[in-house]
Amino acid sequence: MSRGSKRQGVAVLALGAVLLLGSCAGRPTGPAPAPSQQPSGAAAADPLSDLVALAARRIGTGDVVAAAKFGTPTAIDDPAREKQELDAVAAESPGLGINPAESTQFFRDQIAASKVVQRGLYQLWTAHPELRPTTKPDLTKTVRPELDALTTEIMSQLKVTTAARHSGACAAQSAAAVTDAGKPLDQLHRDALAVATRSVCAPA
Repeated sequence: MSRGSKRQGVAVLALGAVLLLGSCAGRPTGPAPAPSQQPSGAAAADPLSDLVALAARRIGTGDVVAAAKFGTPTAIDDPAREKQELDAVAAESPGLGINPAESTQFFRDQIAASKVVQRGLYQLWTAHPELRPTTKPDLTKTVRPELDALTTEIMSQLKVTTAARHSGACAAQSAAAVTDAGKPLDQLHRDALAVATRSVCAPA
């Protein structure tokens, strides 16, 4: 490897460490602005921007989850917890006027996106021990309340974007929102965002 390539690789790793430090300091990682922080005209220009921004925020929690699990017997995959979350979403959907199949698939993608982040950070920390987190966040106290709050917000957005998600313009609007939300992210989190938003548009 050339010296230039090595320096570039170290810079990318350092960026990953900076992202993690924010999350391990007790602040939920928020790669994209919260919907309330979007420019006032953003929602009008792209009705899917708030939904995508919430997905980006949820991806940020994957950093904290990874820090909590890394080096412990707790596995990245948690089928029981995942089923509990998906069952709750499916049960809540009819009362909100949301198709349960659509909401369940959307949240299945959120879970998959979080695993993309966790596995990516595991690889980083295994190869570079100096970048490993120095604290273990409490999943019950730190992460799950944030995830529960995000679930409520995402369900609300799935409801208000029903028409947009079923429209012929959905693909273009979703792509624009993902591009915008992904600008401040590193490659790992952009990859995760692509997974998290792959079912924004309802099946034709």
